[in-house]
Amino acid sequence: MTTQNPTKIAVVRCDIVSESCPGVGCFQAFNERKSHFETYDKNAQIIAFTCGCCSGRRVYSLIDSLKKQDIDFVHLSSCMLMKDNYPKCPNLDSIKKTIQDAGIEVIEGTHH
Repeated sequence: MTTQNPTKIAVVRCDIVSESCPGVGCFQAFNERKSHFETYDKNAQIIAFTCGCCSGRRVYSLIDSLKKQDIDFVHLSSCMLMKDNYPKCPNLDSIKKTIQDAGIEVIEGTHH
């Protein structure tokens, strides 16, 4: 009998946004497999919940660490993407590009 490795997910959010968003919606959506997490099976795991750091300067080293953990997908948090409810992440495009350039699939959104 072979066992399949669980899907490993990271959520990247903006540190500025984290001042007004504790991440409850992201974790609730993941735990209930709703919204952008609905395609994952019960064995999927969130192994990281982090920010990209202003200017996106930490993204490369974070992604390097996540690749060592065999990360499958990186979600950009919904609040990071929303235009009216939260402060805009000033580095969204560069964070997304750095992750994609590392060969990891980026999924925009978590719970909205």
